[in-house]
This record gives sequence, C-alpha cells and structure tokens, in this order.
Amino acid sequence: MDREKLAKLVIDFTDAFNRDDLDGVMSFMSDDAVYDEFNGTVNRGAAAIRAAFVPQFRGDYGKLRFNTEDLFVDAAAGKALIRWRCTLETKRGPAAWRGLDILHVENGRITEKLTYAKAKVPLLGETS
Repeated sequence: MDREKLAKLVIDFTDAFNRDDLDGVMSFMSDDAVYDEFNGTVNRGAAAIRAAFVPQFRGDYGKLRFNTEDLFVDAAAGKALIRWRCTLETKRGPAAWRGLDILHVENGRITEKLTYAKAKVPLLGETS
C-alpha cells in the first residue's frame, strides 16, 4: 500500500469513529486484529474488539470526537501513527484528552490498534 492510500485509510478509519459508525470502524479491522487499549486491556479478534468499542458508540462516555493533530505514515512497514485530541461532551460538561494510535496494516486491513493516552485521569468508567 502506498503512502497516500495508507494515510487515507487512517483518516477514513478515524472519521468512522467521528460519525459514530461502529460497523464502519469494524470494516477496517482484520478478523484476527488486536486492539490494545490505553488502559492495558488487550482485545483479540473482531468480536472482542467490537465488544470493547460498544460502550463508546453507545454513548456511555458522552459524545466523543477525535481531532487529528499529527499523522505519520511508514508505507513500507505498513504502519501509521495518528496523534489526536479527543473531545467529550458529557453530562458534566466538555472535556478533552490527548492520545495516539499506532496502527499496523496488512492487505488494506488494520491488524493492530495500539492506543496510548495522555490524560490527568484515564477514562476508565462512566463519566456521569
């Protein structure tokens, strides 16, 4: 996959989160993908990854949006790093935190999503 296609895949994947489109997000993941959450939980396989995303798409944490701040792509290695600012609209009011995803891509599908967070307090539970 060339650099432009890999960059587009990462942006389109992130945009699916911002559209609250769980099926769209999952369409980018390989069946045997790994999602390593920022809290250390590792989800293996599409079913486990979908289950891990459900609370977010259900709105348990409020309305989340990922605003891209940086994107680095290594097409030869099939890897990308996207740094984002996640904004939340919660019952308590607006909030935000920064993080990044390292994505490994093979044959046009994400095989690993490694998420890291920079926040005062990790978002581990409900905010309401």
